[in-house]
Amino acid sequence: MEASTLRTLNKFAVDLIQIPSTEDLFWYVAQNVVGKLNFIDCVVYQANEEQTTLRQVAAWGAKNPFGRNILNPLVIPFGCGITGKVAQTGRPIIVDDLLTDQDYIPDTQLARSEICVPLVFRGKIVGVIDSEHTEPRAFGEVELEILDTVAAMTVAKLELLAEAQRSAQRYRDLVASHDQLSQEITTRKALEARLFEARRMESIGKLTGRFAHEFNNLLTIILGNLELAESDPASPEMVQRLADARSAGERGARLVRDMLTFAQRTRLSPAVVNINLIVSDFAHRNMHLVNGRLTLNLQEDLWSVSIDPRAVEEILSNLFENALYALDAKTTGGKIMILTENCQLSMTEGMDAANDLVPGRYVCLRVSDTGVGILADRLSQIFDPFFTTKPVGSGTGLGLSIVRGLVQQSGGTVSVSSAPGEGSTFELLFPAVQ
Repeated sequence: MEASTLRTLNKFAVDLIQIPSTEDLFWYVAQNVVGKLNFIDCVVYQANEEQTTLRQVAAWGAKNPFGRNILNPLVIPFGCGITGKVAQTGRPIIVDDLLTDQDYIPDTQLARSEICVPLVFRGKIVGVIDSEHTEPRAFGEVELEILDTVAAMTVAKLELLAEAQRSAQRYRDLVASHDQLSQEITTRKALEARLFEARRMESIGKLTGRFAHEFNNLLTIILGNLELAESDPASPEMVQRLADARSAGERGARLVRDMLTFAQRTRLSPAVVNINLIVSDFAHRNMHLVNGRLTLNLQEDLWSVSIDPRAVEEILSNLFENALYALDAKTTGGKIMILTENCQLSMTEGMDAANDLVPGRYVCLRVSDTGVGILADRLSQIFDPFFTTKPVGSGTGLGLSIVRGLVQQSGGTVSVSSAPGEGSTFELLFPAVQ
């Protein structure tokens, strides 16, 4: 494959995890993947549940002059025309000359060649990706391999979306059944909800770990091919393309590491440390990013904790990035403050904590900002994996999930308080060394 093709597939693999819905996925495939792989047009069809018809749901090129709006979307019965035949048989088709093909249904813009691949999800046809060309014999084995790869990655994302929908439905069903319980078992409801959350996060963690493993295999192949291509670049333009592709591949590798960290498959090496030293070093290295907007308030006689210093660095990095994004979104300035202090939890305070911390000595690490804040209806979602308010390609949505995972692995807890327009405060508690 050419470097530009590898770069597009790399970016698709990295952005794939953040695409929120099936509709967005099909449009992304048409416009941002196939549309940038030297195909002059692309139409994506989605099959109905009864497996009888295909409906045009996304397009790119001359057939789609209205952005993400399709006027009078085409509906094709299974078995009708080339596209319907692919849906019926589940096998891809390349037509070298449409004028000699009896299955070709002439369009308003006459084409001469066509390539069409199915989207097969768990043995069921869920859609078709189709592209036409004005010249005969425009498609060959290379184009078929590219579209097959795009189709496979699209189906993998469809499976993740389906699992997310099933998890959401199970959660809604659980909430609906719990609403029928009387007020006398409120405590029991709370315990069951927490148990459900733990199992849900465990399930997502396992799914994330499996996806990360497969994703890592894909990136290994892509980066290996890039190394071979870099050994003999043909031109300065090719050198830049290879550099862009490698950057996307390394970004994907970082995403894999983040996913494995969230899935708590990262081995931690605890050591007795003073968190003040890590915070001070982190602030010194990042002070240039905030232009004097960072304030430290560190307790001098801070108790020591047993924790992996790299975990503290990762936690600070993600909270700091989150705070910077909140300040930039506000556009009217603001400040970030990092505070450390010793705290003693009583029996009542321990029971109120997120994970029922035992009473005793704890070190508090608090990161606050005066940015845009978090809406109340989103506050319960911010630690969910892949949840982000940033546009596709601007973030993975794993930062705060990683924070919670590392804090819990280290025996601590994390909580957040926020108000729109006033900022947010993340408070972390770690057991102090006795």
